[in-house]
Parts: sequence; structure tokens; C-alpha cells
Amino acid sequence: MFPDIPLNMVQPGSVVRISQVVGGQDDVKRMAEMGLQTGTEVEMLQSGSPCIVRVGQSKLCFRQSDVLNILVSTD
Repeated sequence: MFPDIPLNMVQPGSVVRISQVVGGQDDVKRMAEMGLQTGTEVEMLQSGSPCIVRVGQSKLCFRQSDVLNILVSTD
């Protein structure tokens, strides 16, 4: 089993599952409203800044500081 890593460390083309969203209550709620919560599958489209991911049928774009708060499982 591999340790959880921040979303920004995921390579483009990889599909990972969110293990935890950390941060302030408002930040965690905002991520959940966009569909980013524990157990959600995410495809990395572009790493770096901006970071672009696919969640379901939606593409989401984030600043670097936002993706550091999203931990994913790579196993």
C-alpha cells in the first residue's frame, strides 16, 4: 500500500481516488460542492499551475495552493 500524496504530484493521464480533503471548513465544503470528496475518482489532465482535472464529465481548474489540500491514493 502506497502513502497518500497531494493531487499536484499526480502525473497527467493518471486516474486516482481522493482519500482526504484537508483544510478549513469553508475550503473543504467548497471542494465538496465541486464534487471533490473522499472516494471520488479524479483524472489528472494537466499538472502544475493551473492544474486541470476531470471529475465525472466535468473539467475543473485549480490554483496550486488548492490542489495541495487534496490527498489521493495511488494504489
